[in-house]
Amino acid sequence: MLMFNSCMMLSFWFSSIMTQDIIKEDKLRDDLKYYFMSPCEKYRARRHLPWKMGVQILKIVMVTTQLVLFGLNNQLVVAYKEENTVALKNLFLKDYSGVDEDDYSVAVYTQHGVYDSLFYVLDQYSQLGQLSVGPISYADDEDGKLQPLIICKEYYKRGSVDPSDEAYDIDAHLETDCMSLDLKTKNQWRTRNSSFFDLDFYRLVDIKITFQLEGINLQTVRSRELPDCYLFYVTITFDNQCHSGKVKIFLDIDAQSSACKDWKISGTAQKNTHYLLVFDCFVILVCLTSAVLCTRSIILAVRLLQRFSRFFHENYNHKVCEDDQKEFLNGWYVMVIVSDLLAIIGSILKMEIQAKSLTSYDVCSIFLGTSTLLVWVGVIRYLGYFQKYNVLILTMKAAFPKVLRFCCCAGMIYLGYTFCGWIVLGPYHEKFEGLSRVAECLFSLVNGDDMFTTFAQLKDKNTLVWVFSRAYLYSFISLFIYMVLSLFIALITDAYETIKNYQKDGFPLTDLQKFLREQKDFPILEESSQTNVHLRHSVFCCCQRVPVNDDVIPIS
Repeated sequence: MLMFNSCMMLSFWFSSIMTQDIIKEDKLRDDLKYYFMSPCEKYRARRHLPWKMGVQILKIVMVTTQLVLFGLNNQLVVAYKEENTVALKNLFLKDYSGVDEDDYSVAVYTQHGVYDSLFYVLDQYSQLGQLSVGPISYADDEDGKLQPLIICKEYYKRGSVDPSDEAYDIDAHLETDCMSLDLKTKNQWRTRNSSFFDLDFYRLVDIKITFQLEGINLQTVRSRELPDCYLFYVTITFDNQCHSGKVKIFLDIDAQSSACKDWKISGTAQKNTHYLLVFDCFVILVCLTSAVLCTRSIILAVRLLQRFSRFFHENYNHKVCEDDQKEFLNGWYVMVIVSDLLAIIGSILKMEIQAKSLTSYDVCSIFLGTSTLLVWVGVIRYLGYFQKYNVLILTMKAAFPKVLRFCCCAGMIYLGYTFCGWIVLGPYHEKFEGLSRVAECLFSLVNGDDMFTTFAQLKDKNTLVWVFSRAYLYSFISLFIYMVLSLFIALITDAYETIKNYQKDGFPLTDLQKFLREQKDFPILEESSQTNVHLRHSVFCCCQRVPVNDDVIPIS
């Protein structure tokens, strides 16, 4: 009787342990199934509202609206700067045609032309108030005095040139001589400083005229925003560095905006600014919420992976393969967090710009534009829950490693053609004058753009270079269009066909997917055999949609 009771107690103990293990296994399986469900499936399974998806949809609408509003304002700012640049070129550059040449605005070829252009700038500056039709004037310093116009000429310390005797004597050290223009004594200023304008063109390197102007961008009033005040740093350069008989004239402008010191405006501009600041604060709040929810999901995924790894090790003496581990590390969440951070930084910069504390429009545009790009790319994640839309994601995931290795090899050939084209064709063809322009020209050729123009624009004054250019262009086009580009497309097509076959015949199952299907035929492996496990499981398994209990669960 005593032995019978002991056997019964032992049987009950074993039964209790097995029951606990089964409950633990079922709970882990249920948690895994729930983690890999789509938002709609999670709602049907446990009636949990898809807060994260709702926040993402709200964020898409708000971030896009914010981007459009800022873009419209930024266009007004850029248009104002560009139109002011054109206006100042027409005001200060004599015989300016309205269109810049290759890398300069105007060119003069005689000494008389240089003097005329130089004095033309000074005369136009002295009567700016009677000439300009825009709200622009001379800049003042902190004491209320006018900022002077400064002329500097840079020349060789000593130099004499006699081309007829093929003789020259040059001291390569440069000297700089500067003077300023006082508007109060402008009538006598030129005669008093006549010696300064006695130019030795053999020694002259360049002349720079710098001055500051102030302006107000009134066009923002139409968009119900406060106008900005601008400070323009204008530099006019007479470039004679080549000493080729051609003096190039440049006009460069560096514009800085700031809040106007004394302003008064009636209407709704100030109210509109307050509304935009409140809207930006709400965007920051939504992005913070999104980042917190995605961070929470990543933490839960890591904990779930630890539970799954511990269960496999305790029950099957088997480590989880890398493909299964990657299922828990959702790259979409990382991308959403990065887009949230960029949106928050961009919103803060936008608020500072609206408050006239910053003027970094370009930096703010980069942050807002990149965040909006990532937000819209993140929509693909939700489309991936449908098999017909998931083909793009699976194809990109499968083809990316092969395409990356292929691009590295093709890039070496591309760089070789880039350097070769720059050094040989650069002096004779405008599309090959710089390394970046060569790369852009070759990329356009690969896409079939401007082929005839590239051939036709080459100057045929040098027969050897002309023959080389034909061999260079024909070989590049033939190699990259007919071979490299075709192989590139073939890699992607092969990945697409593989995905289509897997979707038709079924994906190979990983240990995680077998566990979700309640299959227990897991191989018991030692740590040294993990490399074989990785090789045996294809990367395509990671994106399979596994049916469990009549529900479709995307593993992605």
